[in-house]
Amino acid sequence: MSMREESKKGKMTVAEAGRKGGEKTASTHGKEFYEEIGRKGGEKVSQERGPEFYSVIGSKGGFERAKQHEGSSEALGKTSLEEAGHRGGQRVRKLIQASKKNED
Repeated sequence: MSMREESKKGKMTVAEAGRKGGEKTASTHGKEFYEEIGRKGGEKVSQERGPEFYSVIGSKGGFERAKQHEGSSEALGKTSLEEAGHRGGQRVRKLIQASKKNED
């Protein structure tokens, strides 16, 4: 074993430590823990920055994400964002119509 290998023995990178810590937390706390801390974090951001902040970052994120995938090999064979939006709108329309029929 070289000196370099000996000095690395027993050590791990920050990424490895983070991964191991995340796995341990996930195994001990479960899904509810992550839901709770996510909710608390969202509430804190909403208090500090206001609900408009989510609209701004949501539109920015959606636009940037669309630019990243449009025409990429990853996007081939997948539903375009425009098509997905149209399908979602059609689904909502059908749900509204069904709800109105049930009211009658």
